[in-house]
Amino acid sequence: MASAAPQNSCQMACDSEIPGFLDTLLQDFPAPLSPESPLPWKVPGTVLSQEEVEAELAELAMSFLGSRNAPPPFAAAVTHKAISQLLQTDLSEFKKLPEQEEEEEEEEKALVTLLDAKGLARSFFNRLWEVCSQWQKQVPLTVQAPQRQWLVSIHAIRNTRRKMEDRHVSLPTFNHLFGLSDSVERAYFAVFDGHGGVDAARYASVHVHAITSHQPELLTDPAAALKEAFQRTDEMFLWKAKRERLQSGTTGVCALISGTTLHIAWLGDSQIILVQQGQVVKLMEPHKPERQDEKERIEALGGFVSLMDCWRVNGTLAVSRAIGDVFQKPYVSGEADAASRDLTGSEDYLLLACDGFFDVVPHQEVSGLVHGHLIRQKGCGLHVAEELVAVARDRGSHDNITVMVVFLRDPKELLDGRAQGTGNAQADVGSQGLPTSLIELETNTSQRS
Repeated sequence: MASAAPQNSCQMACDSEIPGFLDTLLQDFPAPLSPESPLPWKVPGTVLSQEEVEAELAELAMSFLGSRNAPPPFAAAVTHKAISQLLQTDLSEFKKLPEQEEEEEEEEKALVTLLDAKGLARSFFNRLWEVCSQWQKQVPLTVQAPQRQWLVSIHAIRNTRRKMEDRHVSLPTFNHLFGLSDSVERAYFAVFDGHGGVDAARYASVHVHAITSHQPELLTDPAAALKEAFQRTDEMFLWKAKRERLQSGTTGVCALISGTTLHIAWLGDSQIILVQQGQVVKLMEPHKPERQDEKERIEALGGFVSLMDCWRVNGTLAVSRAIGDVFQKPYVSGEADAASRDLTGSEDYLLLACDGFFDVVPHQEVSGLVHGHLIRQKGCGLHVAEELVAVARDRGSHDNITVMVVFLRDPKELLDGRAQGTGNAQADVGSQGLPTSLIELETNTSQRS
């Protein structure tokens, strides 16, 4: 659900674009799909568990609508409406019996219902078509309500690796996608760095935020909700990995901005930093095998940490926590860490990135690199992630590289009489409100999640 090409997110422009978008969509698809019609999207596998349905269908719809340049709030709202209608129906017609596997526990088979993914995807598209037909007559006022806009710069490259195994998510329309109608505005951003294949990273990019949206703690303790979502995503992917014989894993870091508070969660060595008034604020400690507490945890479970080209768990993985890695559990833990921080309105931006960036670019250099880019671009931050990726590549990174910069203030403000700092600061707690100015949502990305 990464935001796609640069777009004008002015609220009035979005409102005026919706009727034209619907007219074009319904001209291209004048009727629901017949059983023989080709699907307009690629189905995620052959089967889905009932718990996976909402997130996987949301990914299909948001990618499809995004590729057609649907206004993001509209895309999220119409996706939610169509999924809600589908989930209220009897899905037993899509039920499939799981393949009989000798190593599969009877209890596990009893707990998981598998559904035909292709049949569900077809039925869902027709639900989406019906909602679009209804909204062509009258778009709900909630979709047209003013909301905060964001500037998010994203760039991702395969680099010299054979495959691109990173995935990212930029979801400013979190509330619209999950039908949250309270007064708290929420936006979600994440980077996932896969290894041993892309399956785990793709799975995490689809499911972590969807599971978060259903956690009771979302309203009272969003950081705990994120932490629980990582754990549940790991459990779900491990079952899928056993069923489909997948061996991949992924690190990940995410940020949920909820009202005036930043909540983060992470597994492994993907990282997030905050820059506030030019100073780099350290928010987290990555999970690496050489960390004393991680080494002690692994050894207490009967594993070991050894130094090869780098420190590795049981001589294999260079991270000590990740989603997936079915053959390295429990030594490679799926339990995330989480933290929260009040935002005061003086924060400049967040930077989320994988180890392909942070292994060669120290935290304390980020502020200077971004500031220099903004000076050269006269305060335009649209392509800052692209320049940061180029810096990492030029410094010798051969890994996949993903960088996401989420501006918390207009980049032009960062050039106006602000002192340039390069040091680290410890995260502290504030309580004032976020700035109320609207900023355009624009991204530059070469890899959709």
